Amino acid sequence: MSVNILWLHDLRLTDLAQVGGKNSSLGEMIGQLAGLGVSVPGGFATTADAFKTFIAHNDLYQRIFDRLATLDVEDVAALTAAGGEIRGWVIDAPLQPDLDRDIRTAYRKLCDDNGPSTGPGRAEEVAVAVRSSATAEDLPDASFAGQQETFLNVTGADDVVRKVKEVFASLYNDRAIAYRVHHGYKHEDVFLSAGVQLMVRSDLGASGVLFTLDTESGFRKVVFITASYGLGENVVQGAVNPDEFYVYKPTLRQGKPAILRRSLGSKQIRMVYSDAPGERVRNEDTPAELRNRFSISDVDVHELARQALVIEDHYGRPMDIEWAKDGVSGKLFIVQARPETVKSRGHATQIECYALHQRGEVIAEGRAIGQKIGSGTARVVRSLADMARVQPGDVLVADMTDPDWEPVMKRAAAIVTNRGGRTCHAAIIARELGVPAVVGTGNALDAIMDGALVTVSCAEGDAGFIYAGALPFERTTTDLENMPPAPLKIMMNVANPDRAFDF
Repeated sequence: MSVNILWLHDLRLTDLAQVGGKNSSLGEMIGQLAGLGVSVPGGFATTADAFKTFIAHNDLYQRIFDRLATLDVEDVAALTAAGGEIRGWVIDAPLQPDLDRDIRTAYRKLCDDNGPSTGPGRAEEVAVAVRSSATAEDLPDASFAGQQETFLNVTGADDVVRKVKEVFASLYNDRAIAYRVHHGYKHEDVFLSAGVQLMVRSDLGASGVLFTLDTESGFRKVVFITASYGLGENVVQGAVNPDEFYVYKPTLRQGKPAILRRSLGSKQIRMVYSDAPGERVRNEDTPAELRNRFSISDVDVHELARQALVIEDHYGRPMDIEWAKDGVSGKLFIVQARPETVKSRGHATQIECYALHQRGEVIAEGRAIGQKIGSGTARVVRSLADMARVQPGDVLVADMTDPDWEPVMKRAAAIVTNRGGRTCHAAIIARELGVPAVVGTGNALDAIMDGALVTVSCAEGDAGFIYAGALPFERTTTDLENMPPAPLKIMMNVANPDRAFDF
């Protein structure tokens, strides 16, 4: 369309440098997989060149990089001050006139092509999501997607333009600054593309996350799906305990019923559109009759798994996919897909086994993430303002986590949350860091005393336990390369079915 704007349906993976991993992947699926039944909402993206011009147009390059040059990202207070100052500079700077015009023109076309008609050639303004897609985000060697902001239910050209600029500013979020330093990216080498994508009315339906492997064992013959009512941010962030489904790929490919297991989540809240001034979305309690049943049908589960296999086959590797079900049309959409980056890249040459020597008082329990054990001083953190209290080796205890917590999560010996499922933010980051986590406990904030010694055990199957005290445990390592070949076929009884995928 222009040097500033590209339509998603025109993008391919080869456009990553201009529109980042998220937007190029959306374009790839629209262009290559629509004919195979993969549905992706349309939209457009601003280019990295447009972002570079915006920064240069407002003489921000030198100011930003001078401010970051001597920053110690381990100093939480200094990081917060620097990030806030830089974001203020970006928000206060005007978009270059041609970018402003091109965004408005593209949004108008999106409305005319998709909104209800208001007269000849005109349509109502449509709701869109404005998402970030950085040129160094969603690459195969990192899983810290979501470093920048996402805005849902954005309506009207003025608000779209405003949110695009806020997405630009979010390249300098505290968490994004720290992430680049920790992973060796130069600040001046990372640029941002804003994706403007039609909203799916999942506020009236359901949404969630799926992986084309088992997130705990890495077993590749299943699709693991999480689902909850409303917009998908609650599942991604871990604000709800979602429904979970496992689908067996070989049976699915044969066109047969393939659901191995279902687990009903509590789904206490759902995110919906808001009519309040200045508020686009809000959380409300999920009605009891909805909480007590699965948020999607078996037909939906099979169709999501089918689309997931099409995507995995196209990319040639396990995938991490966000999806949404439109509550008006009943149609399922894929809203994001990226390579899974933890279990799929592991080629274990060693096996680590953890075992408790004794058990103590169980303070809380939830879903185990990983199979390790960790112990330390419990640090109960109720808000971001308390993050600086977390010291290396502490056990981080929180209601839930989101990307803002990442600078301190890497200090923790273990992570415990009140809310969340196996695909929530805390679970994904715990796997990335290689630390045990117990999510969805429901009561950890109240049950665990700040400053107390605790032991977090994920070595006892599907359930994870938080014990009082620093309990003794053993870690053994077996080097697989030095194991002699077995002279016979080894068979076993698996006492805990939840561990079956491990073998």
